[in-house]
Amino acid sequence: MKRLVTCLAVAAIAAMFLTGAPEKAEAQKYYMDAFIAKYDAVAEAAKEKKCGVCHGKSKKMRSDYAKALAEALGAKKVKDKDKINAALEAVEKKDAGDGKTYGELLEAGKLPAPYEA
Repeated sequence: MKRLVTCLAVAAIAAMFLTGAPEKAEAQKYYMDAFIAKYDAVAEAAKEKKCGVCHGKSKKMRSDYAKALAEALGAKKVKDKDKINAALEAVEKKDAGDGKTYGELLEAGKLPAPYEA
């Protein structure tokens, strides 16, 4: 009985070490950092809203702005700052609704429209 308890304890400890901490999705941090650095007028609002700038309640829910950015990036998890900045500039020219572009909206100090179902 004592051996069984010892084996179970060792197995539990080994399982904790093997599973470790979950991996973080670091690429999105690069997007947010570039967004905040580029758009001073909305930097504070973006810091408060965090992921909500592009997403709804889950990361699979993406706003029109996020979809346009993903299209401009052309790949997932891009980490190259120049590519991210080029994609942000490309999205600035796209229509944000109400006859304004995303660039005009951001210059006016307004964040893109949130995710809508």
